Amino acid sequence: MIARAALILAFGLLPSAALAWTKPPPDDACRPAQFEGAQFTLCKAVPGKQTLRLVDRGPDGKPLRRFAKLKALGGKASVAFAMNAGMFDARGLPVGLLVIDGKQEKPLSRKKGSGNFYLKPNGVFYEDATGWHVADTDTYATDQHDGLRFATQSGPMLLVDGALNPQINANGPSQKRRNGVCVDEKGVAWFAISEAPVSFGRFARLFRDKLACKDALYLDGTVSSLWDPAADRLDARAPLGPIVVAEQSK
Repeated sequence: MIARAALILAFGLLPSAALAWTKPPPDDACRPAQFEGAQFTLCKAVPGKQTLRLVDRGPDGKPLRRFAKLKALGGKASVAFAMNAGMFDARGLPVGLLVIDGKQEKPLSRKKGSGNFYLKPNGVFYEDATGWHVADTDTYATDQHDGLRFATQSGPMLLVDGALNPQINANGPSQKRRNGVCVDEKGVAWFAISEAPVSFGRFARLFRDKLACKDALYLDGTVSSLWDPAADRLDARAPLGPIVVAEQSK
């Protein structure tokens, strides 16, 4: 038991439990929405009402990869929703910064490369002592982060200080299922997933024009997935990397 506890503490692994997750909260955290003729699902986490945490591995130290494995582990908390939260390699390991329960599992990446992650600026979704935040990578790197609890790096940024990322076309030819995150002026974290392929531009405007966010981060594309217990939804379209879990506060 001592060795198992040490493993969990050392690697930020998700402990297993014999009990299933408790019943979802009565006030659903996720709801359908339409924007510019496209269908989305919006999920929100409200400070004091929900808590957020990142998970990426099970008690065996291996990447979870799927919501079904996360669900099977069980827990005492009430899950409001869960969503994939950051880009990853073929093994399911993060390609950029990952901090879980205050422990850095992978450092911030400032590398150049091809693909969405490297479309600058990319950014970080994180929680520190002052709340939840989305910031571009350069800003994150220069700011202080007292009480950093979790962080996940992805890219590109969809919005930076209220403006669309200049690397994104207004309504370009790339049409994919997409998911992302922003934090509004009240500190509410909004997660969005498209229910059909949409352009980067339309997805970015969703966060600006419908959710009134100034900074928004793209989390991923084709693999974008949601676990919404209240709607009996458990996506299983593709293996995942890091996962953000919203739990109902006691």
